[in-house]
Amino acid sequence: MHSHTRTTGSRAAPAPEAPLRPEDLGSPAFRADHGVAYAYASGSMYKAIASVELVVRMGRAGLLGYLGTGGLSEDELDSSLHRVRSALGDDRPYGMNLLSSRPEREDRTVDLFLRHGVRRVEAASYVQMSPALVRYRLTGARRLPDGTVRPAHLVLAKVSRQEVAEAFLSPPPPEVVRELAAAGRITPDEAALAGSLPMCDDLCAEADSGGHTDQRPMLALLPAMLTTRENRAARFPAAARVRVGAAGGIGTPEGAAAAFVMGADFVLTGSINQCTAEAGTSDAAKDLLQYAQVQDTALVPAADMFEMGTKAQVLRRGLFFPARANKLYELWLRHGSLDDLDETTADHVQRRILGRSFAEVWAEVRERYARNRPEVVRRAEEDPKRRMALVFTWYFARATRFAQEGSTDSRVDFQIPCGPALGALNERLRGTALEDWRDRHPDDLARLIMSGAAQLLTRAGRPAGAPDPAGGFPAPAGSGAPATPAAPAAPAPRPIAVA
Repeated sequence: MHSHTRTTGSRAAPAPEAPLRPEDLGSPAFRADHGVAYAYASGSMYKAIASVELVVRMGRAGLLGYLGTGGLSEDELDSSLHRVRSALGDDRPYGMNLLSSRPEREDRTVDLFLRHGVRRVEAASYVQMSPALVRYRLTGARRLPDGTVRPAHLVLAKVSRQEVAEAFLSPPPPEVVRELAAAGRITPDEAALAGSLPMCDDLCAEADSGGHTDQRPMLALLPAMLTTRENRAARFPAAARVRVGAAGGIGTPEGAAAAFVMGADFVLTGSINQCTAEAGTSDAAKDLLQYAQVQDTALVPAADMFEMGTKAQVLRRGLFFPARANKLYELWLRHGSLDDLDETTADHVQRRILGRSFAEVWAEVRERYARNRPEVVRRAEEDPKRRMALVFTWYFARATRFAQEGSTDSRVDFQIPCGPALGALNERLRGTALEDWRDRHPDDLARLIMSGAAQLLTRAGRPAGAPDPAGGFPAPAGSGAPATPAAPAAPAPRPIAVA
């Protein structure tokens, strides 16, 4: 609402309003809990595409970034944790991705996180609450003198399904808590507090995004998640404190502003950070990403969920990978084994797509799994269709490696996760100081998006025709953009009210 004063025979112009600042957007609790300047985070990307350098750059700017730990060996993860912590210490914000995987792998990952004092994780690809995730959440939880319960570890959950959101808005499953306590993995006091804590502090509604995607439109998904939180809080009051944010399609000031208008407590970006100097992928991949437009993406099978039909969104422009990946999936659907392929098709797949024979690929796959997961080999040798899936998804892993290494001889086979948001950002940056990816940095993109969103929302709050003191979008960083305010030292995690 805008107040107006009346004068004799005329009405005065509307009173000027103070422009919104980027640090005014979203949840103050998000900024306080994470010790950050903005209600904004950069999300993890597989195989440390969201790299140590990217996370450190964000942390030094007083912003939160999550390291892409998926696909890293234990030694690589341990080294990355050492590097991040030595660069940022305990006072600067940073987080790690905790990817749903085999129980033993999740357990070892959580062991490393606890050993290194990691206070924040981005939990991704979960369908149910695993023992490792519950252990991370409850370890160090304590009751304060006023009766509230304070977690030692902050969990941001990326979800695209409401039933998964319900699980994260609820206390840990009692049976999992009992098993962890009986095994001595959590203390009796921590187990006793489990019923008072939701499984997350931040719930991120992941709409149509780069990489794995359920193709949910943000305009439908975010309101549904906000309603899910309200409904859950009616039965479990502590859920009301969980913040709901938005990811997927956030690449421009307009995208962020739309999310905040719909009620998002924070925004999280992904694909756009892959096209920055700090991202852990090759220059060749970034050269392709820099020229992507909104329409230059395609859906392919997700290699880790190939047989389930799960989709991933990747860059299409200038690449054969999307067509070849979908061809392999079509063949797998139609045939029971590699032997069922006709001679012409089999020859095409081996020569033009895989670049080697089925026997050579299977020998490599078999050797890899025989060391650590022999049950995979046994199952594939008993089930020819399963063996065909492993041979075909070998191509997907190879295509990811080609992109990260920048293998120019295999450029057309690059698998590059990417959503339309990057195309929108590229259009926004064309002709500016940030057009070249070498001049793009994740913290600069955060300033651009959040400052622009604040100006859009300031203008939207004024009557039509009122003067706009902001004067349009801010200049990109490097040409006069405002600096991110210094972040305060990270405070202790906020108390969560006992249900």
